[in-house]
Amino acid sequence: MDVIYPRCAGLDVHTETIVACALWEEEGEIQKEIQTFSTFSKGLGDLLDWLEDHGVTHVAMESTGVYWKPVFAFLEGYVDLTLANPQRIKNVPGRKTDVSDAEWIAKLLRHGLIEKSFVPPAPIRELRDFTRLRKKWVGQLSSEKNRIQKVLESSNVKLGSVLSDLFGVSGRNILARLLEKGYVDKDELDECLRGRLKTKKQAVYDSLLGTLTEHELYLLRLLWKHVEELERLIEEVDQHIDRLLEPYREEVNLLMTMPGVKKQTAAVI
Repeated sequence: MDVIYPRCAGLDVHTETIVACALWEEEGEIQKEIQTFSTFSKGLGDLLDWLEDHGVTHVAMESTGVYWKPVFAFLEGYVDLTLANPQRIKNVPGRKTDVSDAEWIAKLLRHGLIEKSFVPPAPIRELRDFTRLRKKWVGQLSSEKNRIQKVLESSNVKLGSVLSDLFGVSGRNILARLLEKGYVDKDELDECLRGRLKTKKQAVYDSLLGTLTEHELYLLRLLWKHVEELERLIEEVDQHIDRLLEPYREEVNLLMTMPGVKKQTAAVI
């Protein structure tokens, strides 16, 4: 087979170590050297020095777990990197049982038999980290709100049946009074309700006549604190995502012209 990359290396990345195999040709003979490095930053520096000493220009590694990420980030910009799909590497025929993973990756790379997995540039990787974190927090926020509704229902507080949005302005006002004292006076509802909900004052008051115990009140207060904290964190991460999106403002605005696509959706497309 044709040699595509004369001086290349394969990396087998583990939690604490990296096994590296460098291949090159010298006087018509294929030379091989295998070395093990630590995954600590010093070890990554030693790996880079070793690759440079051997004149390696192309390096491949498997995309296993998250262990490849710091190695990829450290070597990026110094050598041409190929991130390989582990399943596709295993399906390439011809591997001998005594060949290490690092050597097999190096041999495949040498002959151009590894398809590169797409790795977005660093700014997009950073954006992905925050959009995924936001998605996780939004999921947690929905779960906590559902727990609050379940606790209210279990105590026969039917507020969610009367309000279309329990966590809208009126709902929050009522919940704040309820969690503070354990009940809401009928006269206080005028201060809590907004807009058309004022016409439902009696229905809202009737829905609040449940049997909240001290145990349930304490549970609701803890859940509500978590809801407020998650909302604060989501707002903070939203602001950071906005800053990361600034260089792509034109593309984001174009995506938002599509029906149903909002800013947060455009950020993950």
